[in-house]
Amino acid sequence: MQAEGYPPAFIDGFEAGCSSGRQTAGGLDGFRKDVPRYLAMPLYAQGWDDGFRQCQATQQSALEREWHDDDWRDREWRRHVDQTMAQALRRR
Repeated sequence: MQAEGYPPAFIDGFEAGCSSGRQTAGGLDGFRKDVPRYLAMPLYAQGWDDGFRQCQATQQSALEREWHDDDWRDREWRRHVDQTMAQALRRR
């Protein structure tokens, strides 16, 4: 971000907000917010808010994809079991 011209206060806020956003969406990162700095420095606050929203949404989306994949595998396994049972019962 520094190479892209973002000010250091914004970057610090973004990184703390991003960590906090991932944590609230179920990630393992810790919640971080320098409240005095958040209240006193608008760039830090803006970075924190942006980082929080972006990383929370990304983490939530990844979790939803994982849940969808797990659900799909469960349905496929259930379908396989049902078909196998139907074949076994037809052979009787």
